[in-house]
Amino acid sequence: MPGETPMNCEDVRIRLLDYQRGRLTLPAQAEVRTHLNGCADCTRADAVEQELTSVLEHRLPQHPASLALRRRLAAEWPASATERSWWSRWKPSLVPAVAAAAVVLVAAPVLYYERAASRVASERAGMVAEAVNDHLRVLSSQHPLDIESGGLHQVKPWFEGRLDFAPVVPFEGDADFPLKGGAVGYFRDRKAAVFVYARRLHPISLLVFRADGLAWPARDLTRIGPVETHATAERGFNVIMWRRGELGYALVSDVDARELGRLAARMTASP
Repeated sequence: MPGETPMNCEDVRIRLLDYQRGRLTLPAQAEVRTHLNGCADCTRADAVEQELTSVLEHRLPQHPASLALRRRLAAEWPASATERSWWSRWKPSLVPAVAAAAVVLVAAPVLYYERAASRVASERAGMVAEAVNDHLRVLSSQHPLDIESGGLHQVKPWFEGRLDFAPVVPFEGDADFPLKGGAVGYFRDRKAAVFVYARRLHPISLLVFRADGLAWPARDLTRIGPVETHATAERGFNVIMWRRGELGYALVSDVDARELGRLAARMTASP
């Protein structure tokens, strides 16, 4: 209704299960769908919730007893005219319950691992998506640079007092990759130093930020110089990410992946 506050991320995520099962009202469904269309983090949370539902509904093993087994068990424990023991009376109820508990004990670690792995993968994908979004903000800004480049010795000191860390960038730019300037930006929940380089007419963003608390990739890494990097592509942009000490780096551009790798090699060549 007019005047109502749109749903935020918290509002949407507590309604995801009802949304997936069609239990929301039509206006609420439309509002959740609109939010998901514009929020990458909630879209990933929606996909994780759907995958967990699929695991719970389709992947738990089910092993019903065969008719032959039931007959053999009946032959081994024939009915007695005497009063049945407590086990005889409760066995029909207890056996399925024990079997169900065993299935849960076996499946729970698998489900936990799958959900944890899915969450970590989602967080890593979110880091890549965030790097591309930050690069797009640079491209779309009318004034992308807070400080025009007079060389790295001028750009780096400009960040003093504007960040809660000191960015370390050893590459000053050269004829192949000139440094155009810098700006203060954000990477997920923290401030970032944004250094803008160029390759011919292609802008290249280097984001430098605190690395703690982020889900850094541990597999499928590519060594560039002395560091292990995660190289991938997202929405037509090449992305190279790495961590060095307490700082994280994300290099983003639409230049060829090999060209971007050359720049990353120059940035990681010195401590």
